[in-house]
Amino acid sequence: MQPYEKFEKLGAESLTETELLAIILRTGTKDCNATQLAVNVLERSSYGKHGLLGLHRLSLEELRKIRGIGPVKAVKIKCITELSNRMAAARAWGDMVFQKPETVAACYMEKLRHRTTECVYLLMLDSKGHLLKEKQMSSGTVRASLISPREIFIEALKAEAVQIILVHNHPGGDPSPSRDDVRVTAGIRDLGRELELPLTDHIIIGDNRYLSFKEQGLL
Repeated sequence: MQPYEKFEKLGAESLTETELLAIILRTGTKDCNATQLAVNVLERSSYGKHGLLGLHRLSLEELRKIRGIGPVKAVKIKCITELSNRMAAARAWGDMVFQKPETVAACYMEKLRHRTTECVYLLMLDSKGHLLKEKQMSSGTVRASLISPREIFIEALKAEAVQIILVHNHPGGDPSPSRDDVRVTAGIRDLGRELELPLTDHIIIGDNRYLSFKEQGLL
């Protein structure tokens, strides 16, 4: 039974990852059908991660090196991965209040865990923990991302925030804080106390795990 036929008879939940991707790709080449092409794509992930997670790691250039994947199919695959990120974030956000570290981590896990460079997000909250505004403050190198405490509090004050949370990722997958993470966080915490605009947490996203400065007693 072909993937599209299987979908019509049994529904999307019955399809394997390969079959789902095959339907999206629609066509293969003269040497392989869409299903085999989907297999080839899923096997070409980076960092030893195969399957759907690997799609996040593949660049447009890497995808286009796969026989049968041209510019249109490559763009389509990258759009699918971005759409999956946004759907995961939308599902997690709902009516949430950002008071628990696991809640914040759930929102940003899929958004950040696949990034190959460090990105820092500032979450500006009201007194009840509702998100007023989110802003990406920096996108750095593989090892470090520089952030300015001054810019953080300028943004937070403009948003009329009552409290702030920092979120950033570690591309290596280990969320343990570096010395720079601890030092910069302490500086932002101290400045926040002076301005009566507290830093209530700093969450580091790793590969399917996170670390909360609040939970670790580092604030």
